[in-house]
Amino acid sequence: MSDEAEPGFVRVRLDLSYDGKDFSGWAKQTSRRTVQGEIEDALRTVTRSSVTYDLTVAGRTDAGVHARGQVAHVDLPAEVWAEHEEKLLRRMAGRLPLDVRIWRAAEAPAGFNARFSALWRRYAYRVGDRPGGVDPLTRGHVLWHDRPLDLDAMNEAAALMTGEHDFAAYCKKREGATTIRTLQRLHWVRDAESGVLTATVQADAFCHNMVRALIGAALFVGDGRRPAGWPAEVLAAKVRDPAVHVVRPHGLTLEEVAYPADGLLAARAQEARNVRTLPGAGCC
Repeated sequence: MSDEAEPGFVRVRLDLSYDGKDFSGWAKQTSRRTVQGEIEDALRTVTRSSVTYDLTVAGRTDAGVHARGQVAHVDLPAEVWAEHEEKLLRRMAGRLPLDVRIWRAAEAPAGFNARFSALWRRYAYRVGDRPGGVDPLTRGHVLWHDRPLDLDAMNEAAALMTGEHDFAAYCKKREGATTIRTLQRLHWVRDAESGVLTATVQADAFCHNMVRALIGAALFVGDGRRPAGWPAEVLAAKVRDPAVHVVRPHGLTLEEVAYPADGLLAARAQEARNVRTLPGAGCC
C-alpha cells in the first residue's frame, strides 16, 4: 500500500459520514451491503469507468457502527480526476444512498495515506440509563443500559487504562497483528438535559472490538457489578476475559481522524507500519 499515487494517477482524499444501521460494516463483501461497496459503485458510475477504484480507509468500522468524521483515499487516473473534480461531490450525492454522504473530495498532499498517516482516531459511545429507556428519536445511536450508572466510578476506572498497553484482553485477536495500542483518552460525561452518557475514546489506532469491549467493562463498573480497578486488572492479564461484554455497535460513532502537517505525512505512515513492542518486551 503506497503512500504516493502511481504515475498518471491522482490521490484524492474523501471526508465522509454514514449511518451504520443497515451496513455490514465498512469493508466490501460479496452479497452484503457495505459502505465501501456503495461508494466504489457510485464512483464507478459517475465517472463512467469500466474498472472499480479501490478505497483505503482510516478506520474499518464494524457492522452497525456509525461515522461522522471518516476519512478515505482513492487513486484516480489524472484525466478522470480532471474531468470530474468540479462536479464530483454533487454527482456522488445524487448517486449514493441517503445513509452515506461525502462532504469533501480534494487532491491529497504528498505522502498522504488515509490509514497509515493518521495520528489518532476519536470515537464516541453513547449510553442512556433512564428507567424508561432511550429517546425514540436517538435510539439508533444510543445504547440503553437498564441499571443506573455511576459516572465518577466509570471515570475512575478509565483513568487507569490510558497509555501504551497490550490490549489483548480487549481485542479480538487477528493472526499476525499486534494488540499494542496507545489509548490517549478515555473519559465519560453525562448530558444534563438528556441524561445520556458519552464516552470519548481516542487512540493512535484500535484493534478489532477494542472500543466496544472497553465500554462493556466500564458499564459493569458503572452499575456496581465490578470495582473501579477491575478493567485495569483485566488489561494487565493480557488475555480475553469472558466477563468482558462487547456492547452492541449502534452506540458507537467514529467522530474524527487527525493527521499531522503535510510535510510529516509520509514519516507518520512509515512509523505506523512498524510493529510495536512494549518496553522490555522481546522482539519476536
